[in-house]
Amino acid sequence: VVCFIGRSNVGKSSLIKALFSLAPEVEVRVSKKPGHTKKMNFFRVGKYFTLVDMPGYGYRSPKDFVDMVEAYLKERTNLKRTFLLVDSVVGIQKTDNIAIEMCEEFALPYVMVLTKIDKSSKGHLLKQVLQIQKFVNTQTQGCFPQLFPVSAVTYSGIHLLRCFIANVTGNLD
Repeated sequence: VVCFIGRSNVGKSSLIKALFSLAPEVEVRVSKKPGHTKKMNFFRVGKYFTLVDMPGYGYRSPKDFVDMVEAYLKERTNLKRTFLLVDSVVGIQKTDNIAIEMCEEFALPYVMVLTKIDKSSKGHLLKQVLQIQKFVNTQTQGCFPQLFPVSAVTYSGIHLLRCFIANVTGNLD
């Protein structure tokens, strides 16, 4: 099991849809309205692994978000990796610290995925990547040291993220 967590409107559903673009049998719905995912969505990837799409936090997040997500993260012994999605345009926000603190507190291995890299200039993106990398290096214990910048629009970085997921779920031959 791997799970995706992030702020409302960070692009979780769009990223999951892009990751599954090579698996047309997996149907991923993407809403135009941010904060549309209110419950956990489970995507079974053949017999290989399950991907869990968590509801977004922040704008229009479910009232029971912290209880629901905290209980899941704490009790899921087969959770291989948590993917924390951060909007590369705005960087780590106060609300992202909730998810970061949960991952750190429960000693969960997690990875930061920078979404929407197609929306920034190269200079702005570089500044954000360096800032977030510094944060990961100095403020986290359980975060994988490599960031994954991706675009669900241009598919940039999607293949590398797919390979990483296959690796952490034990599906690379």
